[in-house]
Amino acid sequence: METGRVTEYPTTPRHSAAGAPTAPPADHAVPHARARAEATPEGSPVREPARPGPGAAAKPSPAAESADLAGNDSGEYARRGGDRLRFVGAATRRIARGLDLDETVLGLCRASVPAFSDAILVYLRDPLPVGDERPTGPVRLRLRRTDRLPDHAEHSGTAAAPHAAAPLDPGGRLPLAAGFAEHPTAGAAELAEVRTGGALAEVLRGVRPLFGDSPAARAALPELLGQERDVPGGHRAILAPLRGRRRVIGAAVFLRRPERDAFETDDLLVAAQLATHTALGVDKAVLYGREAYIADELQRTMLPERLPQPTGVQLASRYLPAAESARVGGDWYDAIPLPGSRVALVVGDVMGHSTTSAAIMGQLRTTAQTLAQLDLPPQEVLHHLDEQAQRLGEDRMATCIYAVYDPVAHRMIIANAGHPPPLMLHRDGHAEVLRIPPGAPIGVGGVDFRAVELDAPAGATLLLYTDGLVESRHRDVWTGIEALREKLAETGRLTMPESSAPLEPLCETVLDIVGPGDRDDDIALLAARFDGIAPSDVAYWSLEPRPETAGQARRLARRALVGWGIEELTESVELLVSEVVTNAVRYAERPVTLRLLRTDTLRCEVGDDVPQLPRLRQARATDEGGRGLYLVNRIAKRWGATRLSTGKLVWFEVPLP
Repeated sequence: METGRVTEYPTTPRHSAAGAPTAPPADHAVPHARARAEATPEGSPVREPARPGPGAAAKPSPAAESADLAGNDSGEYARRGGDRLRFVGAATRRIARGLDLDETVLGLCRASVPAFSDAILVYLRDPLPVGDERPTGPVRLRLRRTDRLPDHAEHSGTAAAPHAAAPLDPGGRLPLAAGFAEHPTAGAAELAEVRTGGALAEVLRGVRPLFGDSPAARAALPELLGQERDVPGGHRAILAPLRGRRRVIGAAVFLRRPERDAFETDDLLVAAQLATHTALGVDKAVLYGREAYIADELQRTMLPERLPQPTGVQLASRYLPAAESARVGGDWYDAIPLPGSRVALVVGDVMGHSTTSAAIMGQLRTTAQTLAQLDLPPQEVLHHLDEQAQRLGEDRMATCIYAVYDPVAHRMIIANAGHPPPLMLHRDGHAEVLRIPPGAPIGVGGVDFRAVELDAPAGATLLLYTDGLVESRHRDVWTGIEALREKLAETGRLTMPESSAPLEPLCETVLDIVGPGDRDDDIALLAARFDGIAPSDVAYWSLEPRPETAGQARRLARRALVGWGIEELTESVELLVSEVVTNAVRYAERPVTLRLLRTDTLRCEVGDDVPQLPRLRQARATDEGGRGLYLVNRIAKRWGATRLSTGKLVWFEVPLP
């Protein structure tokens, strides 16, 4: 950055060594057009600078001075009332641009240095109160930011970087210095506690800015800046409380060096305006930050924190909000493990992208999870979601697609409620749009949903998404679906033969079809890679509920373990199978199913027609039974029980050797 000499505009002509008045440098006679446009209020006429007469110092135009005041040039703040108004207008506009806390405080610092002061210190309450909150505990002010003219600019008479912040030492603190004249912001305390009834508390309560040499400020400044900190003499410091809508939230200290003219009485009014607009901006930023935090937390809790890792399928997902200013919406996705190593895949879209849409989405997602655990068919799940949407109120419309994948059968069942159709990317690179009855959206009422059963070959990838991915103001939904299909096919052709594209990069590639200005809605994306479970890794039996069934189950399990070459698990697996099967045949009236699955673990599933779920309990010393599930809980890696539409399923997993 180029450096230029600081130009002053005194009220009386300056004289050279010979006593003759001198004019300011010519390069400041006419300001830059850009600086004039920024500093001059809209609609105000811009007067051209008057041509200086012979022997008289040329006076800069108000536009030139206001440009200096706004900080575009390095000129000193002028002391006429009209110029103060222009400065306040430009400064408050700069402060108001800030949307978050740091931008607001930075706007105050950039507007003040060097136009109004040579240095500034901004203290804010820690923590900052939000809205109508009534903070408890002592009031503490933390140094949020300092700005000052760089040392070389003051010593050399140039303003190389008039807005440069004070340098920090490696510990992040301001460097210590000998005195105020050399380092106006050095040595200031980083944390000040406001004592009840103390001098600083009285100044903050009074709200009005004070000169640093006033009795109240001289008592308050050491409490704020630290007892070892030099307090400048004369009208070279202004202490301005920052009062928001409800309470004082901080303080700003404006400082001028000895070689510069001291503050005047009217400068207190300028400091008051700067402090008021900054405090209101801080209040706005804190409220906006809280709203953004609530929105983020709401969306985060509405969506899965992490996807499960079910057997035989790989999962990946993405969620993109419609805009940074509206980060909550009605789009959701979910993956729900089901009995029998199956998994339910759900993607839905509630109309709108507001907190109301997110709340409705959360209720529908919770309902879908509950219905999935009941092991209802996909069309029945959509039917109950439709009834739930109608109970939530009128115009609670949503689209949803619900799929159940069975890795053992390599099949899936899908039902659609007015949602864009899913796409399937096969291992050979072929991509297709699956033909599924579209159905009516959830919330219409009285609609019959239909489900279809399709092949789910190993290595294929199912892509579920919301309409924000394929529809925008520039293209209709079917054009977008075709573009998505072509993108999937292109990605599939780039992968090696007999292999599948990695899921995470595939999701990123899919999102590339949405241009920077094309996204009008939220986007939810769920990708599922079907690995399946090979038939050779599955053993299945149907057993009659007789007293000798437990022994038969032990022999069948032992035979399967020997065939898989994991005989070392025989003892523990036989014991667990015997306990679970014994509990099943005790009350079952229909055949009991026993299935062993060998994947990354050994999983055993026992199903019966009794809906009551077993519960783990501590057996008493006199009890003859009740210790079966206790043994399962101690020996198995994991276990659980799930209610089915025809009974229940009890399962456990044992790590492979």
